[in-house]
Amino acid sequence: DAGFARKMEAVLKDELMPELKLPEFKPGEKLATRASFGKTLAFFAQQTDTILGGSADLEPSNNTKAYADVSGEFTRKDRSGSNLSFAVREFPMATILNGIALHGGFRPFGATFLVFSDYAKPAMRLSALMKLPVLYTFTHDSFYVGEDGPTHEPVEQFAGLRSLPGLYVFRPADARETAALLRLAFTTKDKPSAFAFTRQGVPTLEVDGVEEKALKGAYIVSGNENEKPDIILIASGSEVHLALEVAKRISGKKVRVVSMPSMELFEEQPQEYKDAVLPPEVKYRVSIEAASTFGWAKYVAGGWSFGLDHFGASAPAGVLEKEFGFTPENVARLVEERYPDK
Repeated sequence: DAGFARKMEAVLKDELMPELKLPEFKPGEKLATRASFGKTLAFFAQQTDTILGGSADLEPSNNTKAYADVSGEFTRKDRSGSNLSFAVREFPMATILNGIALHGGFRPFGATFLVFSDYAKPAMRLSALMKLPVLYTFTHDSFYVGEDGPTHEPVEQFAGLRSLPGLYVFRPADARETAALLRLAFTTKDKPSAFAFTRQGVPTLEVDGVEEKALKGAYIVSGNENEKPDIILIASGSEVHLALEVAKRISGKKVRVVSMPSMELFEEQPQEYKDAVLPPEVKYRVSIEAASTFGWAKYVAGGWSFGLDHFGASAPAGVLEKEFGFTPENVARLVEERYPDK
């Protein structure tokens, strides 16, 4: 069988992934990153049969259904498909993904809510320890989950995942970052990745070269890159858009906004690049993320971090946004009030 022979050759050479093309997203289009993940995953599945995985009983919410429609179901009676139904078993799901990666021949992924990543953590630690190219995709990444309340609203999960050696943690700001970083993760051969995706819609960034810039872990999305800023706002995920709105409301100061979808990727860059994005002489920096502020101190220098260092609550996301102060007006006020000149 010629097809099987080609597959075996790819497995033996560890060249499973073709040159994956990216789906197109319209600048300004509002789309939850979980939705752009689903669209990208299905688009990749049309280009290769080496993606194997599924959701832990959250297929519609995790947006893996489009992938399942393309790939078909893998069942006891029909093993022709690639979508696995893991049921409500996050830890077994993660161990199965490790087994698939160790076996070879596929790039495995598993999906659930970010708050449930805690259940998978022991197996994720083994993924990192064994340098396995497993993808963990977590949706509903912040208090914007809303009415499900604090049991389902992540707070400390980012800090825990980022503390795990050998794990890429990605929190993309929009659809274009999502697609580019997913392609990177699927083509990485010696490291697991964890993605965090929004439940709520976010605009697609109108920035040139996002797909290339995101691969550096952090990059400038607003502000003159050739001009020394007075203030640097560093954000990830949905808060990149909040930071852009905050920058518009600060007068009399040069404000730079940096999207940091991956601390780990950023740390891999040459020092010259890191200093260009975060000039050492600019001490007033503010990180903005809808999660625990733990772990941001190394990037804010003489500045401070705006986040959520307490549990969430049950209410519509818009209500919580105001209650927790994640509004452009409130954050801009705090940034200006705490500026060291005053």
